[in-house]
Amino acid sequence: MILTSKIEKAIRLSIETHEIYRKQKRKPRDIPYITHPITVGLILARAGADEDVICAGLLHDTIEDSVAEKKVTREMIKKKFGENVADLVLSVTEQNKELPWEERKKEALEHIKTFSHDSLLVKSADTLSNVSEILDDYEESGEKVFKNFNASKGKVIQNYTAVINTIVECWPNNPLLQDLQNKKSLLQRIV
Repeated sequence: MILTSKIEKAIRLSIETHEIYRKQKRKPRDIPYITHPITVGLILARAGADEDVICAGLLHDTIEDSVAEKKVTREMIKKKFGENVADLVLSVTEQNKELPWEERKKEALEHIKTFSHDSLLVKSADTLSNVSEILDDYEESGEKVFKNFNASKGKVIQNYTAVINTIVECWPNNPLLQDLQNKKSLLQRIV
């Protein structure tokens, strides 16, 4: 896949949403949040995903993380990137951030069971990026990494394990299957 103008536009919108308007940082580090959607896009590109899936990966957190005065909506994404990208982004977006952590994660886990293969691929890349970062931070800082979550270490690990198991059950031929299983094994070693 070459760097298309559509992918360049997705990168720009993601940078605007996460870096310019929010100055978001990754937990617990002082690393710009934009590294996460870019990593997700790279994982998807390496997995052979098509242009729409890569764009959805780059944009996957824009709806839930955008500020009110620069709100990213499904309709905006549809207008700029097409219905398929908008649907993919919406499919992996947590619908109600007001719910307590456990309820949100339970709802999101059930929602994964309804995903198309393209949505599962985006969710797989997102999960790989998040788990990789947790493992790196754990290696560097130990238990401190889990103080930045709204749940205990055990619940965070249990959630990511359940997400990976659900993705694998829903799509055993996922091109990221081996990577997901490897990260799950590494996560379970730090329990």
